[in-house]
Amino acid sequence: MQKIEIQKLTVPTLIGVYDWERESLTNLVMSFQIWANLSNAMASDNVQDTIDYAAVANEAKAFAAQTSFELLEALGNALAMHLMQTFEIHKLILCIEKPEILPDAQTVSVSMGFDKNGPVCL
Repeated sequence: MQKIEIQKLTVPTLIGVYDWERESLTNLVMSFQIWANLSNAMASDNVQDTIDYAAVANEAKAFAAQTSFELLEALGNALAMHLMQTFEIHKLILCIEKPEILPDAQTVSVSMGFDKNGPVCL
Protein backbone atom coordinates (compact mmCIF):
# COMPACT_ATOMS: atom_id res chain seq x y z
CA MET A 1 0.00 0.00 0.00
CA GLN A 2 1.29 3.46 -0.90
CA LYS A 3 0.14 6.95 0.04
CA ILE A 4 -0.79 10.08 -1.89
CA GLU A 5 -1.06 13.36 0.02
CA ILE A 6 -2.83 16.54 -0.96
CA GLN A 7 -2.05 19.34 1.47
CA LYS A 8 -3.94 22.56 2.16
CA LEU A 9 -6.44 22.51 -0.72
CA THR A 10 -8.73 25.56 -0.61
CA VAL A 11 -12.35 24.41 -0.88
CA PRO A 12 -15.18 26.98 -0.94
CA THR A 13 -18.47 25.80 0.52
CA LEU A 14 -21.50 26.99 2.43
CA ILE A 15 -21.01 25.78 6.00
CA GLY A 16 -21.80 26.89 9.52
CA VAL A 17 -24.30 26.79 12.33
CA TYR A 18 -24.94 30.51 12.71
CA ASP A 19 -27.00 32.63 10.34
CA TRP A 20 -24.07 34.95 9.57
CA GLU A 21 -22.01 31.94 8.45
CA ARG A 22 -24.67 30.96 5.96
CA GLU A 23 -24.68 34.29 4.11
CA SER A 24 -21.63 33.54 1.96
CA LEU A 25 -19.20 30.79 1.07
CA THR A 26 -16.40 29.89 3.47
CA ASN A 27 -12.98 28.84 2.21
CA LEU A 28 -12.14 25.66 4.06
CA VAL A 29 -8.65 24.19 3.87
CA MET A 30 -8.51 20.42 3.37
CA SER A 31 -5.66 17.94 3.52
CA PHE A 32 -5.93 14.34 2.36
CA GLN A 33 -3.84 11.25 3.06
CA ILE A 34 -4.92 8.59 0.58
CA TRP A 35 -3.75 4.99 0.85
CA ALA A 36 -4.06 3.01 -2.36
CA ASN A 37 -2.33 0.32 -4.36
CA LEU A 38 -0.04 2.29 -6.65
CA SER A 39 2.04 -0.70 -7.79
CA ASN A 40 0.76 -0.64 -11.37
CA ALA A 41 1.51 3.06 -11.74
CA MET A 42 4.98 2.57 -10.29
CA ALA A 43 5.70 0.06 -13.06
CA SER A 44 3.81 1.66 -15.95
CA ASP A 45 4.39 5.41 -15.47
CA ASN A 46 0.79 5.85 -16.67
CA VAL A 47 -1.69 8.17 -14.95
CA GLN A 48 -4.48 5.71 -15.79
CA ASP A 49 -2.90 3.28 -13.31
CA THR A 50 -2.98 5.60 -10.31
CA ILE A 51 -5.34 7.85 -8.40
CA ASP A 52 -5.15 11.16 -10.24
CA TYR A 53 -4.66 13.67 -7.44
CA ALA A 54 -5.94 16.51 -9.63
CA ALA A 55 -9.16 14.55 -10.14
CA VAL A 56 -9.46 14.00 -6.37
CA ALA A 57 -8.99 17.73 -5.72
CA ASN A 58 -11.52 18.70 -8.39
CA GLU A 59 -14.02 16.13 -7.09
CA ALA A 60 -13.65 17.41 -3.52
CA LYS A 61 -14.25 21.00 -4.66
CA ALA A 62 -17.23 20.05 -6.83
CA PHE A 63 -18.79 17.98 -4.05
CA ALA A 64 -18.36 20.74 -1.44
CA ALA A 65 -19.80 23.33 -3.84
CA GLN A 66 -23.05 21.33 -3.98
CA THR A 67 -23.47 21.04 -0.19
CA SER A 68 -24.54 23.24 2.70
CA PHE A 69 -23.69 21.35 5.89
CA GLU A 70 -23.68 22.98 9.29
CA LEU A 71 -20.81 20.93 10.74
CA LEU A 72 -17.32 20.13 9.49
CA GLU A 73 -17.84 16.60 10.79
CA ALA A 74 -20.89 16.02 8.60
CA LEU A 75 -19.23 17.49 5.51
CA GLY A 76 -16.11 15.41 6.15
CA ASN A 77 -18.04 12.18 6.49
CA ALA A 78 -20.09 12.78 3.33
CA LEU A 79 -17.05 13.88 1.32
CA ALA A 80 -14.91 10.95 2.44
CA MET A 81 -17.61 8.42 1.60
CA HIS A 82 -18.06 10.04 -1.82
CA LEU A 83 -14.33 10.00 -2.58
CA MET A 84 -13.97 6.39 -1.46
CA GLN A 85 -16.81 5.35 -3.77
CA THR A 86 -15.44 7.39 -6.68
CA PHE A 87 -11.78 6.35 -6.47
CA GLU A 88 -9.94 3.13 -5.58
CA ILE A 89 -9.04 4.38 -2.10
CA HIS A 90 -8.33 1.80 0.62
CA LYS A 91 -7.93 4.27 3.50
CA LEU A 92 -8.37 8.02 3.79
CA ILE A 93 -7.47 10.55 6.45
CA LEU A 94 -9.14 13.90 5.93
CA CYS A 95 -8.34 17.08 7.85
CA ILE A 96 -10.68 20.04 7.38
CA GLU A 97 -9.64 23.46 8.66
CA LYS A 98 -11.95 26.42 9.10
CA PRO A 99 -9.63 29.45 9.26
CA GLU A 100 -10.29 32.57 11.30
CA ILE A 101 -13.58 31.34 12.78
CA LEU A 102 -12.48 32.02 16.38
CA PRO A 103 -11.12 35.46 17.23
CA ASP A 104 -8.05 34.17 19.11
CA ALA A 105 -7.19 31.18 16.89
CA GLN A 106 -5.77 30.94 13.38
CA THR A 107 -7.90 27.93 12.55
CA VAL A 108 -10.15 25.21 13.89
CA SER A 109 -9.84 21.75 12.40
CA VAL A 110 -11.40 18.31 12.41
CA SER A 111 -9.47 15.19 11.40
CA MET A 112 -11.13 11.89 10.60
CA GLY A 113 -10.16 8.53 9.18
CA PHE A 114 -12.07 6.16 6.90
CA ASP A 115 -11.74 2.80 5.26
CA LYS A 116 -14.13 0.91 2.96
CA ASN A 117 -16.40 0.16 5.95
CA GLY A 118 -16.72 3.77 7.11
CA PRO A 119 -15.14 5.85 9.89
CA VAL A 120 -12.14 4.44 11.78
CA CYS A 121 -10.07 5.56 14.75
CA LEU A 122 -6.99 7.60 13.98
